[in-house]
Amino acid sequence: AAVRSRPGRAWRWWNLLVSFAHSVLAGLWALFSLWHSPELLSDIHDGYSVSGHLLVCFSSGYFIHDSLDIIFNHQSRSSWEYLVHHAMAISAFVSLIITGRFLVAAVLLLLVEVSNIFLTIRMLLKMSNVPSPALYEANKYVNLVVYFVFRLAPQAYLTWYFLRYVEMQGQGAFLTANLLLLDAMILMYFSRLLRSDFFPSLRKGSAGRDVDGEKFLID
Repeated sequence: AAVRSRPGRAWRWWNLLVSFAHSVLAGLWALFSLWHSPELLSDIHDGYSVSGHLLVCFSSGYFIHDSLDIIFNHQSRSSWEYLVHHAMAISAFVSLIITGRFLVAAVLLLLVEVSNIFLTIRMLLKMSNVPSPALYEANKYVNLVVYFVFRLAPQAYLTWYFLRYVEMQGQGAFLTANLLLLDAMILMYFSRLLRSDFFPSLRKGSAGRDVDGEKFLID
């Protein structure tokens, strides 16, 4: 009812549900791939598994679908950061699929989808106005923990690995640049998350914002 009461919320609700489905599938798939083939972690440069290859293809398809969904529903202005992120992911993943190199790095990056499960639940709870503060509070702390474990830690490790061991030319330079840009985006999102959920007094200009016609990444 809370979603249907605002015309701009219906699209975002369904868009988030699709994102949630992708996060559950891709997050568990990435965990399974690394659990089933732990030797991949010792060869980030040339390691290969059919499961990991298919996962990267699957997630590339999701990012393409979500980008088109945003564009065709005239949400580009309010969701431009998603489009930038998706463009980076698609270009990097396509290069991995074509060359077969650094697929393990992509699987490690897709561990972030475990974190996205709880981020998406958080946004769905905010949109639906569910009268259960305890549920939101519980998810808030779980979300913080998995953000560190499945988003910040893999990202930091891969950034260190690429800067230390990967040649800064061709595909290596392209992927490293993508990683560094993604680092900046992740830290920006993390600061927003902390301000919104843990330090609301530090939020600037967010009072009265809504998901209708506003950049809903802010909250």
